Amino acid sequence: MTGDTLRKFVMPEVIFGEGARRQAVHYLDNLGVAHVLIVTDPGVIRAGWASEIVSAAESEGISATIFSQVSENPRTTEVDAGTGMYRDNGCDGILAIGGGSPMDCAKGIAILSTNGGIIQHYEGVDQIRHMGPPLICIPTTAGSSADVSQFAIITEEEKARKFGIISKTIIPDVSLVDPDLLSTLPERFIAYCGFDALTHAIEAYVSTGSSSLTDLHSLEAIRMITAALPIAYRERDNREAARLMMLGSLHAGLAFSNASLGLIHAMAHPISGLYDLPHGEANSLLLPAVIRYNYPFAQERYDTIGEILGLSSADRNPFGADAIISRLKELAGEVGITGTLGDRGVLMKDIPVLSDNAVLDGCIVTNPHLPTGEEVRQLYESAL
Repeated sequence: MTGDTLRKFVMPEVIFGEGARRQAVHYLDNLGVAHVLIVTDPGVIRAGWASEIVSAAESEGISATIFSQVSENPRTTEVDAGTGMYRDNGCDGILAIGGGSPMDCAKGIAILSTNGGIIQHYEGVDQIRHMGPPLICIPTTAGSSADVSQFAIITEEEKARKFGIISKTIIPDVSLVDPDLLSTLPERFIAYCGFDALTHAIEAYVSTGSSSLTDLHSLEAIRMITAALPIAYRERDNREAARLMMLGSLHAGLAFSNASLGLIHAMAHPISGLYDLPHGEANSLLLPAVIRYNYPFAQERYDTIGEILGLSSADRNPFGADAIISRLKELAGEVGITGTLGDRGVLMKDIPVLSDNAVLDGCIVTNPHLPTGEEVRQLYESAL
């Protein structure tokens, strides 16, 4: 996986630390933005983070328009609406503040504002011809890492599916990572987003696109997230746990943006597209089945993950998939994630369409072993 093959590593400028969000106006000014479209969601509006940015921008003579009609899984129609607002108000830059949904929607708006057409035309890898306007991202969750990645995931509601856009042109110019923002994230999203970040790190580490550069970030992310997640979930005012979660998510994002992902994400995207299930929740429920499938094809790497998860190296001979899965289920239980996909309403009758979409998802390409359609169907069934 990590031999002498040439690899590239791309990332935005990153400012990390308490109060990082307050650098937004400085970067808007540096990037020459006169009228910024702020892309966010209703939860962030209620928390007051968006209005803080608006006030700071306007105090420096920068006009601001808010677009907050973004769903938990952003839709093509929302990208269209945001693009219309961007153009109608004469905006020349975008700032996204929120979780992965506002940030992915902002990336879609950036694409259409300079390339035109409909967002579905940019599905796949490197389909974007022209750079978008300046884009600043401020994550409010420790999970999606859309603020540092070259991925955007959008839901096409008419076809009940999610599709991915992968291009270095949608890597934000600046990511302002501020642990203070986790203080207003609902408890259940601490859990879901934490497992999303953990899945990013695990899949990037076993990806066939991994490298020595991405491995550093993957392993550090796994260490940080597994240590901090239960504390961040129980103790909402624990600033050190929040810092580690944000930093762990950042490491995981840098890893997967450059190494890509695998079968868990390929299977999770169709579930969220069809059932509108939170992405991190879908990931957490698919982890056991996919690790059991992948383990024989990346045994040494999964055993390294097992050590970081706290399995005793004295017992390693090797650990085996069951021991690793048991530890991950224990961690999930500590943050209130239990049950199966079936408990969330996923139906056996929908598995054929889920499987058909999963095998076409770009994330599947770098899985340690490429499964057949029938194997994917069996994995869905085992996760019900």
